[in-house]
Amino acid sequence: MSASSTTDTATGHTDIRTGTWVDRVLPAGLRPYARLARLDRPIGTWLLLFPGWWAIALAAPAGQWPDWWLMALFAVGAVVMRGAGCTVNDILDRKLDAKVERTRVRPIPAGEVTVFQALGFLGLQLFLGLLVLLQLNFLSILLGVASLVLVFSYPLMKRITWWPQAFLGLTFNWGALMGWTAVKGTLDAPALLLYAGCILWTLGYDTIYAHQDKEDDARVGIKSTALLFGAKSKRWVAGFYAGAFALWLAALSSLGQGWVLAVPLLATGGLLWVQVRGWQVDDPADSLATFKASRFVGWALLVAIMAGVASQPAALSAGGGIPGIGGNGNRMPAPVGPLQLVAYPIR
Repeated sequence: MSASSTTDTATGHTDIRTGTWVDRVLPAGLRPYARLARLDRPIGTWLLLFPGWWAIALAAPAGQWPDWWLMALFAVGAVVMRGAGCTVNDILDRKLDAKVERTRVRPIPAGEVTVFQALGFLGLQLFLGLLVLLQLNFLSILLGVASLVLVFSYPLMKRITWWPQAFLGLTFNWGALMGWTAVKGTLDAPALLLYAGCILWTLGYDTIYAHQDKEDDARVGIKSTALLFGAKSKRWVAGFYAGAFALWLAALSSLGQGWVLAVPLLATGGLLWVQVRGWQVDDPADSLATFKASRFVGWALLVAIMAGVASQPAALSAGGGIPGIGGNGNRMPAPVGPLQLVAYPIR
């Protein structure tokens, strides 16, 4: 998945949009690199960012709002590392992209950026990612390094398994673990439950996304859950979303903070249900619109978590009593300084 936006233009069904801020603001020489990093298509950045934001909010002390500066830094990291993941994806998929109508005019297959130039750009992105990663505690650095295996292997999964969306879920939601450890310095059960729910969420929305390309994918040999599930895709997506909802509810309930958190989560479940019910499986434009609507789920869950945690008595500490992995229990780490960045070492 490129987590990009698709447009019907004079050249056909393509994910290269014209007339965006990239064309209006950037010099001509920088535009292909901005498109390579998907800077003109923010939906993928949002979907990468939300799991980290959810974890930061969930790990906040009871009765308090999340660390706003930390939230802002995760946003910066999401932009940088989502771009790096897209660059990796486009380098490895350049021959396949040239055969698919939606992707054949991307910068590399279109000849606007050479592989050597893309590798140089990737090096810059990864250098920025390394700088931000080194600002975190030891456990978060370990998680960041471990995630690189997922980042570089995910683009290959569509060639060898019908379940590349599951591998994307593992990769794209790593921020749920890092957001928690960035706040608490430990890896606790709520973070693992949140991460598992996010994986199922990604399985759902990326199956929807993959239905845009199912005819081209079948022709060139790309595997996806959209092709695997076929006419039963709607039923499968509904199951994934139901599982995600249940795991998110468990993550919130495991904190001992009760129904103040659980009740607002029902709004998130309602949005998931509306998406599945209205999705037109064989309409590429509707598949894209339904996929992009996932950002509303992200905002709804974020608001629910933030409001629920902030409304709790201060005596209820997030993660209290749950065994963690790490060296400082449930103690908060030192405040993040204004020059520090939060690593988001995933696609």
